[in-house]
Amino acid sequence: MSIDDYILQHIDAEPEYLYRLYRATNIHLLHGRMASGHLQGRLLKMLVRMIRPKNILEVGTFSGYSALCMAEGLDADGHLYTYEINDEQEDFTRPWIEQSPVADRITFTIGNAITEAPRLGITFDMAFIDGDKRTYRETYEMVLSVLRPGGFIIADNTLWDGHVVDPAYDRDQQTRGIETFNDYVARDERVEKVILPLRDGLTMIRKKD
Repeated sequence: MSIDDYILQHIDAEPEYLYRLYRATNIHLLHGRMASGHLQGRLLKMLVRMIRPKNILEVGTFSGYSALCMAEGLDADGHLYTYEINDEQEDFTRPWIEQSPVADRITFTIGNAITEAPRLGITFDMAFIDGDKRTYRETYEMVLSVLRPGGFIIADNTLWDGHVVDPAYDRDQQTRGIETFNDYVARDERVEKVILPLRDGLTMIRKKD
C-alpha cells in the first residue's frame, strides 16, 4: 500500500457526487489531473471550516471540483465566487455546479477574474488561486486588493511537479510564471506564507492586519 492510499483510507470519504465529477473530469477533459481530487478537496473544505469565510474568491474553476469542496465547508450565509477564463469549459462545468447540493452557495462566471472580480465590490475573506500560471503574480495582486486584512490566499501548483527545482527542465511560460510568483511572494512583507508539499504544492498566505 502506498502512503497516498493509506492517507485516503484514513480521512473523510470523498462524497459520491464529487467522486462522479472527478471520474467524469478525467474521462471527458484534457488534463483531468488538474482537478483537486479527494485529499486536496477534503483539505480545502477543512480550511473553509477553520477560517469560516463569508465570501470566497476562486480563480480557475476548471471542472468545479475545488469550488464544490470549498462550498461544502461554508456556513449557511457564505458564498463562493468562481471564475474560469476558458469559455470552452462552461458546457461541462456549469451543469455539475448547478446540479450540485451546494449550488446555491456558488456563483460561476466565465471571464477574466483579474478584471471582473474587483467589479463585484466585495471584500473577500479567503481566495483560492488555481488559474493561468503565467499570470499568477497579477492574479495575486488583484486578490490582495480585494482581500480583507487577516484574510487567506491558497495558491495551487506552486511546486509544479518539482520543476521549480529542476535546472534541466525547459522553462516554459507556465513554469516561469510559477517561479516568478513564488519568488515574489517569498519577498512580500505584506503577507505571511508557507508552502505545503501536498500534491503539486499549496502555498498558504495570510494578509497581515
